[in-house]
Amino acid sequence: MDRTKEIVKVSFAGIITNVLLAGFKAAVGLAAHSTAVLLDAVNNLSDVLSSVITIIGTKLAGRGADREHPYGHGRVEYITSGVVSIVVLAAGAASLKESFSKIIKPVAPKFTAVSAVVIAAAVIAKVLLGKYFLSSSKRLSSASLKASGADALGDAVITGATFVSAIINMTLGLNLEGLLGVVISLFILKAGYEMIRETLDSLIGVRADAEITENIRQKLCSYDGVRGAYDLILHSYGPAESFGSVHIELDDHLTVRELDALTRRIVPEIYSETGVLLTIGVYAANTSDEQSKVINDAVNDLVGKYPQIIQLHGFYVDCSAKHCSFDIVFDYSEPDKQGIADKLRAELTEMFEGYSFYINIDRDFSV
Repeated sequence: MDRTKEIVKVSFAGIITNVLLAGFKAAVGLAAHSTAVLLDAVNNLSDVLSSVITIIGTKLAGRGADREHPYGHGRVEYITSGVVSIVVLAAGAASLKESFSKIIKPVAPKFTAVSAVVIAAAVIAKVLLGKYFLSSSKRLSSASLKASGADALGDAVITGATFVSAIINMTLGLNLEGLLGVVISLFILKAGYEMIRETLDSLIGVRADAEITENIRQKLCSYDGVRGAYDLILHSYGPAESFGSVHIELDDHLTVRELDALTRRIVPEIYSETGVLLTIGVYAANTSDEQSKVINDAVNDLVGKYPQIIQLHGFYVDCSAKHCSFDIVFDYSEPDKQGIADKLRAELTEMFEGYSFYINIDRDFSV
């Protein structure tokens, strides 16, 4: 499946649908002198622009890696989502301004049964379009399509409110145009804010999807000799391109040849299943001798007294040099991570005379 072509195809379907909806709504809005319907039509035109931007962004993001961009151009899609968000916010701000003017100087609308039917059909069309965008976004891992899908479902709510306003105007003669326009504008602004926040999160970097990280860990631990997988970090360079690093814990008697053979099996299999290209580091486990076991048990007992420590890994003892090192991962809410690490070091140093303890405070990237 050509992901770029599929996203372009879905976006073209959105363009055609929104152009038709904008035309019908504009005709109804002009005939009925309805500001709310006209604003809804303008909102559909902004959706057309969003789909055009999505197509351009997807085309650019689909370009392969080159010397200047060895990770590819996938992150262009995040920029595209940001531009779409700005378009939506601008449309919302313009709508809000126009709605306030209609509250100050109202114009009575004149809805008919035909216009009500057109608006009702537009609601159904927007719901179907929104679901189509969202299902396609999951299938194609497209942030831009996801944003368009959420926007389309939001538009369905807005158009639904316009339909209710039309029914009230036809039956009771009440004019809710200006007030409804403000509500529509606020919905549009809210959608734009949520879209741009999600885009910024993607650019800043957020925690990797728990399902993906757990799948990778389980796969790693399924290999013979792998006693644990830690420090899994994933970097996204677009929805379809991810790189990562991880430490696996192995017995310290493995040779470099055996380790090389193992990692050469792991990397392509993980990539084939998840699309993540991993770099693998190693923790050597040496708890087979008695002294290492004693120290390991003592470390685990002490760490267990601190519920804010959510993981201990990378334990290793060099009995000849009397060095012991391990990593601890704190909950992000703990304010005094270094203070607790210092207490642990002091207690262990007192328990095991002559030993030096090196405690690395690790970060919870995907625990």
